[in-house]
Amino acid sequence: MAYLYGERIMLREYRPEDLVPIRRWVNDPEIVGYLSDIFLYPHTLESTEDYLRAMMDPKPDTRGFVIADAATELYIGQINLDAIDWKNRVGRIGILLGSAEWFGRGIGTEAMRLLVAFAFLEMNLHRLELEVYDFNERALRSYRSCGFREEGRLRQRQYKNGRYVDVIQMGLLRSEWEALRN
Repeated sequence: MAYLYGERIMLREYRPEDLVPIRRWVNDPEIVGYLSDIFLYPHTLESTEDYLRAMMDPKPDTRGFVIADAATELYIGQINLDAIDWKNRVGRIGILLGSAEWFGRGIGTEAMRLLVAFAFLEMNLHRLELEVYDFNERALRSYRSCGFREEGRLRQRQYKNGRYVDVIQMGLLRSEWEALRN
């Protein structure tokens, strides 16, 4: 896989040394509170190692990237295309930054723009999808700035922090993305 370079970051492959930073966030409530319930319970070292091995040897319907500092190649977070439907040319995006120190600095938006361009121009996908909790205003602003539109809302779908929250479904078509570029 070729590296994808932005101004401050790069998207690269997963590496064995990414285990240490992944272990730092995988049980951090400040990070996993924005993620799916697969992170609801503590993850063992063994489960994290299994996850990293799977990301280093992906299945045909998954393409995973580490978000890394462009100068040092050190792990910042990750952005993945999952559940790629090759017939219909659709992929689902998941993204996370592994430390709150990276929040609010445009790193996620830069990573999303790199991945979206790669998905449409190199992978020839037609549509990208993602889900986000209604309380994640920072992510919603980022996704909207990249062209994603709200397509649905699963009302009170998840129980987070003592209350039920909505899950917002968002999508982006290649034609919409191309119109934004012009």
